[in-house]
Amino acid sequence: MLFASYNMIKSKEIPQEEKPIRILPLLIQGTAVGLISGLVGAGGGFLIIPALIIFGQMSMKKAVGTSLLIISANSLIGFLGKMDVEGMNCGFMLGISAIAIIGILIGAKMSQRIDGKKLKPAFGWFVLAMATLILLQELFK
Repeated sequence: MLFASYNMIKSKEIPQEEKPIRILPLLIQGTAVGLISGLVGAGGGFLIIPALIIFGQMSMKKAVGTSLLIISANSLIGFLGKMDVEGMNCGFMLGISAIAIIGILIGAKMSQRIDGKKLKPAFGWFVLAMATLILLQELFK
């Protein structure tokens, strides 16, 4: 997360026209993100977006949309794998889902007004803050 935040914060131009996607680096990065997410239980969303920008050469807005699709697919697969678990709190799950949908709608509206060039470093700072928080939590457990 520290490496990803640094690459997003530093002043690097967002490509004006997107380059063809290179599959091998994205497969390697996707596997690494999956392993890290599986080992520590967090960071997938924070690592997918920088990977799509850095290795996929995507614009910030396209990377955010693509990562939401990836996260949705991951969540659906995880949910389907745990459907037989007794004691699932459906009310809580639906409540969180409703809040998330509201957040998505608000974020989609806001993204139309925010320039991608400003969004990229702002997200980089957010990722840096989260990385710092996670490191501090792990060090002082």
